[in-house]
Amino acid sequence: MANEIKTAADRAQDAASVALIEKAQCDGVDTCFNRMDTQQNQCPFGKKGVCCRICHMGPCRITPKSPKGVCGADADTIVARNYLREVSGGTAAHSDHARHLVLLLKNVAEGRGGGYAIKDETALRYTARLYQVPEQGRAKEDIAKDLARLFLEEFSSQEEPLRTLKLAPVKRVGVWEKQGIMPLGVDRMVVEAMHRTTMGVDHDYRNLLLHAFSTSLADGWGGARIGSMVSDILFGSPSPVRGAANLGVLGEKTVNIVVHGHEPALSDMLAVAVDDPEIKACAREAGAEGVTLAGLCCTANEILMRHGVPIAGNFLQQELAIVTGAVEMMVVDVQCCMPSLPEVAAAYHTEVVSTTDMAKTVGATHISFDEHDAMASAKAIIKRAIANYRNRDPKKVLIPKSSQQMVAGFSVAAIKYMLGGSFRASFRPLNDAIMQGRIRGVVGIVGCNNPKSKTDEYTNALTEALIKENVLVLKTGCSAIASGKRGWLTPETALEQAGHGLREVCEAVGIPPILHMGSCVDNSRLLEASTEIVLEGGLGDDLSMVPVVGVAPEWMSEKAIAIGCYFVASGIDVILGHPFYIAGSDNVTRFLNEDATELFGASFHVCDTAKAAAVRCLELLDARREKLGINKKAERKLLDMKDRRSTNV
Repeated sequence: MANEIKTAADRAQDAASVALIEKAQCDGVDTCFNRMDTQQNQCPFGKKGVCCRICHMGPCRITPKSPKGVCGADADTIVARNYLREVSGGTAAHSDHARHLVLLLKNVAEGRGGGYAIKDETALRYTARLYQVPEQGRAKEDIAKDLARLFLEEFSSQEEPLRTLKLAPVKRVGVWEKQGIMPLGVDRMVVEAMHRTTMGVDHDYRNLLLHAFSTSLADGWGGARIGSMVSDILFGSPSPVRGAANLGVLGEKTVNIVVHGHEPALSDMLAVAVDDPEIKACAREAGAEGVTLAGLCCTANEILMRHGVPIAGNFLQQELAIVTGAVEMMVVDVQCCMPSLPEVAAAYHTEVVSTTDMAKTVGATHISFDEHDAMASAKAIIKRAIANYRNRDPKKVLIPKSSQQMVAGFSVAAIKYMLGGSFRASFRPLNDAIMQGRIRGVVGIVGCNNPKSKTDEYTNALTEALIKENVLVLKTGCSAIASGKRGWLTPETALEQAGHGLREVCEAVGIPPILHMGSCVDNSRLLEASTEIVLEGGLGDDLSMVPVVGVAPEWMSEKAIAIGCYFVASGIDVILGHPFYIAGSDNVTRFLNEDATELFGASFHVCDTAKAAAVRCLELLDARREKLGINKKAERKLLDMKDRRSTNV
């Protein structure tokens, strides 16, 4: 009911969030949860996607009595244009993130790294081979220069398709060529999307939607993939690391700094700087026992994977971290940082510091992070937080005891190593387990959380249902943090909750049934893992054949729309916990949810409950298993010595 009064327990699943929502209410602090209540009567035209404000003859709203805007655009055109603009926004966010990293790689290669270095030369040389950049007998800096130059061309290419597309299975590239959606440079695609959606240009909803898929491919197989590769080169490829998750990681007697956003350059340097003897001494002089650095959202995933830095929480916990009254500073860069943070901080002693010139926040202190003198910048920020420790009011402090241990950092290279070791690293054991039916399939669960629903509830319920059905779950972003907060990102979870077949595999390999694979930009790792399955053989020659499904249970961002598009265009079905803003056009809805299957071998599906999503996931996985001829339950037979001899092995 719209007027129903919600308790804190109705809004969030984990105890830490519930306690701090209640504290915020007692402290008279406005958070996203009660602001959601003030937005209950959200614009029905906007929700259907039939509001057009692209030109100033409008805004125009499509209704049965006025089926066309002033210019003559109908619901199909308006909904498709709005959808394409959202995909473009998401693509721009991930790809601009990647561009910043490529420019940093270029500076490092040219000797202007400002304290940054190439930490993973193996990843550098592996990436060079993928792009046929000569690497044998060459210095790593020279290789990095060539790679940086090539990657920058992936953003600016005007006539040639992205070279990164060649990392996809050959048959999938053929699908893209046939449908005419091979993207050019990332910037080129986004600019064209904005041009197409300008008043008086593209009015064919199918043409607009095909460009949405093409633009999204420039994200998933271009910007996002490049971002993950360059992050590995600069900061190190993730490998399994222990950490902890939830607001209980904050220290009662330490200076608490929470870093929030998406770009790893600053957070990585902060993670190094907090261990500096100078910083530790400074904290002791201020009366603290040390400095606790913790992360929120995707920045949290980045520094967890590479440094073991604990995670304070996911998207909807950013305000609640400040409500603890124990955070000296929240450092923000770009994406998912709510403009409300300084207003919440005003009730406590917390200082919010923005660090990126393109992302200033009203009410925050702005300190431009200097990548050319990164360590000095990081130390200056930390010292400012230490100085604020004396302003903490013990009467306002409430740090929940909730935190859970977790294992994170399963890059594709790390998974291959765990499956086969140093000399036989491959996906062969995983493919065999899928073909033998011990693992039913693989589901990637990604995306944010959303105050429209109870925080993490859908995500966790779906995850629990799938692993019981022998489905291996791969997670990124805030969805991964949701499992971390439940204590499920551990090998022990396989013993306690996984189905027999999945448990058997996890026990043999020593992995959790839910693999933390990184931040949102690392959704490209899910495509990489799916491609490895194809290349390993036995499960078809295209991504549209592999028993893999993607799910975005509680998504809220334009980035999630772009991610969903590039998964579908890659041949992987995507389930949404709530629909796009497209209901105003039956044709657009049919195209995305049905017709896309004929073009790409996959489409979108909307399931408003975790139970419905679990059923749909299993249906989609089993349908692909049937087509592959592997959806058979093989009886397990114990062989005696006579039987073993007869096998002649």
